[in-house]
Amino acid sequence: MKARCNKLMEITLIRHGKPGFDFNGKVRSDEVCNQLQYFDQSGILDEPTQDASHAVTGCKIIFCSDLARSCESAEKLSGGNVYHSNEVFREVSLPYFNQGSLKLPIKLWLIMLRLMSVFGFSQNGESLAMARSRAKLAASVLIDAAQNHNSVLLVGHGFINSFIAKELLSKNWTGPSKLRSNYWGYGVYKYNEI
Repeated sequence: MKARCNKLMEITLIRHGKPGFDFNGKVRSDEVCNQLQYFDQSGILDEPTQDASHAVTGCKIIFCSDLARSCESAEKLSGGNVYHSNEVFREVSLPYFNQGSLKLPIKLWLIMLRLMSVFGFSQNGESLAMARSRAKLAASVLIDAAQNHNSVLLVGHGFINSFIAKELLSKNWTGPSKLRSNYWGYGVYKYNEI
């Protein structure tokens, strides 16, 4: 009789560091698109927390999105080692208006547009259905990597990480039902394959 192999797989989802984007100032609704592009091109301002650095110890492969804040965070966590960048791990893109002269603080625009996206507004952005579908694909990429490498890390973003976490939990992985939302916040998901 052949012995059964017990293989523990782990996927760690961590949010990137603090973005190096200036959230101060006001912009018109027709300028929000440019601000979102600047935000996506901005790197990070801080170093990983000790807690985050400890959480990724032992991860055999590191993934991140192709946005600068995610890539820079992955590089800092990996100590300059190889990480794999993929747009499937990008943050859920915010909708925005093509025209308009309403001028509001940038922070308020970001909060308001995120709330509007939750309630179905997706002009120029990504609908929640599209984001959930992409999260399923992202979770599959991570699960495949975990089957080959046992322990993997994703340096991602707040909303997409939470969608990926829900997808993992629906596939019998165990871990927190809600991820920490702070920069460098993380959650560890485990699957015991017998």
